[in-house]
Amino acid sequence: MATVDILIPTYNRPAALAVTLTSLIAQTYKDFRVIISDQTESRDTESEDGGVIAAGEVQAVLRVLRSSLGGVSDPVQTHRHLPRRGMAEHRQFLLDQATAPYALFLDDDLILESYVVEQMLTAIQDEECGFVGSGLIGLSFLNDVRPDQQAIEFWEGSVRPESLHPGMPQWERWKLHNAANLYHIQQNLALTPQNTRKYRVAWVGGCVLYDVAKLRSVGGFSFWRDLPENHCGEDVLAQQRVMAQYGGCGILPSGVYHQELETTIYDRSNNAPVMLPLAT
Repeated sequence: MATVDILIPTYNRPAALAVTLTSLIAQTYKDFRVIISDQTESRDTESEDGGVIAAGEVQAVLRVLRSSLGGVSDPVQTHRHLPRRGMAEHRQFLLDQATAPYALFLDDDLILESYVVEQMLTAIQDEECGFVGSGLIGLSFLNDVRPDQQAIEFWEGSVRPESLHPGMPQWERWKLHNAANLYHIQQNLALTPQNTRKYRVAWVGGCVLYDVAKLRSVGGFSFWRDLPENHCGEDVLAQQRVMAQYGGCGILPSGVYHQELETTIYDRSNNAPVMLPLAT
């Protein structure tokens, strides 16, 4: 059994998924499995079976990934998971496949520096908290410096539980993850993989490593049954519930870059952390 299962939900993005998977090949830490779940309908792609996993660029990278993870049993699993019932249900499906003690939920449109998985795993094991997130950086905003969004609260001592809700001043921490704010902060503080800092978050999108037992203890994403199919914010709600019980943090340097593609979730009127309780 691997120590980390990397869980990737994907939809109609073969090229982006291939880039994301390529960055996993170069990770310094190798004791992980990759589990991909595709919800692409046949009409959305030209691949033979209607899914992005069959696309040539994805298959080419998967062959190299399997080779590079030769020490892990069954290093890559792929699934077609239809019909679509919303992101929370999709994430719960992936969580149900996990057997490792830690699960990294990874969006399908990212680029990771080689140290990211190892850095996140070290942090969550050191802190024994519920999750560690690497916030996303949009490098097209490299010259867009936003000092008003760069207030950061570093953890002094161990990471501890926090209970947040909309309207609290701490909820505004989400602005840290806009544009290239994290890049500017880590550059100004000369942070490196050898000199990291953990900071307080409202939530982290796109790249979050969970302690699987802790995530499951608060129900995971099983709340999908209480939401309409068209929803957003399921990751926020899950993190809030984990953070209230076990604590969670972000880590710098991030090392995770957004491909800055158009979203595949267009209807954001049903926001999970507004519709459902933030604590279990």
